Amino acid sequence: MDFDGGVIGRVSHAVGPRCIFTDLKVKASSAQISRLFSGRRIFIPIVIGVGIAIYFIWRDFDYEAILSVKWRKNALIWLIGAFLMIVLRDFGYILRLRILSERKLSWRQCFEIALLWEFASAISPGAIGGTAVAFLIMAQEKMKAGLTTAIVIVTAFLDELFYIIMVPLLLILIGGERLIPDITGAHVNSVLSTNNLLGLFWVAYGVLALWTLFLFIALFYRPVIIKRLIMLIFRLPVLRKKKTSGQNLGRDLVLASKEFRGKTKVFWVNAFMATFLSWTARFMVLNSLLMAFAGFNEHILAYGRQLVMWVILLLPVTPGASGIAEGIFPVFIGEFLPDIHISRILALVWRMLSYYPYILIGIIILPLWLKRVKSKPAL
Repeated sequence: MDFDGGVIGRVSHAVGPRCIFTDLKVKASSAQISRLFSGRRIFIPIVIGVGIAIYFIWRDFDYEAILSVKWRKNALIWLIGAFLMIVLRDFGYILRLRILSERKLSWRQCFEIALLWEFASAISPGAIGGTAVAFLIMAQEKMKAGLTTAIVIVTAFLDELFYIIMVPLLLILIGGERLIPDITGAHVNSVLSTNNLLGLFWVAYGVLALWTLFLFIALFYRPVIIKRLIMLIFRLPVLRKKKTSGQNLGRDLVLASKEFRGKTKVFWVNAFMATFLSWTARFMVLNSLLMAFAGFNEHILAYGRQLVMWVILLLPVTPGASGIAEGIFPVFIGEFLPDIHISRILALVWRMLSYYPYILIGIIILPLWLKRVKSKPAL
């Protein structure tokens, strides 16, 4: 990702396996922030995602299958439940920012940052995410640079930690043979095989686990040693051109360690519980929709399938995994629905509820946020 303008203050963007070491302009102007959320960047994911979803529905459309859907008597309740899960998801993110900033950020600031972060993720490729932009967003709140950097890095650490912990638990509850969908003979046009999915999942999980361990050591035990190791790695010929970014990453990890290393156990439990709330609510949106469309009793399995799907959606280069998410949805969730046609429709409904609204919300909040931070005096 390339940002306009010269570099006044630099932070290294290194978040989970989505590592993009980039020098970012911390004191970005309002105009530069606006360019990051340009109309073209907003328009592209909408066109790709909705276009591909409509194509799949049109290609597989079966009028009789649609008529055969038997709506459950409490379908409306579950649809309301899906909306409430979206609210809880965002509240978890907001609460986590409030906790990590130790109330230095107001509830309004946390609300705007969380939703703009989601907005940035929605219009960025899955392999990058919205965290690079999060550094810039946080910097506009005019907190000290060390705390800004620390919050973004620790947020990434908590997200990865949630994933690393939940996968083994779900493997125990579900079993590995069910966690990865068996798509042999499935009525899904996919280049993936069950073995390919299994291999891709474990490779991604391994990378996430190593990165989480790396951050854990850097944040809580040996930040200086990790900094030296990073600088040593970036002396390799293949990474030598990124030497400055490696130095910035090492410095940022040391800063994050200084900010958070002495926090109490209660502080970390609260931060992780907010993370758990936001991610669980994120996945329960789809579970609620499944109850509305079909009714089923395998909530833990559907929850686990979404964990696997989330890893795959990190890889696409389309903004917000647009088109890919709608395309692979039947692979992971199709068995819970009576028909492939219903699966395609539910995929679009799922994205309409859990993805596209953040683009609309971002468009509304962005100018209000820019007006506020522009008038905010520096600390």
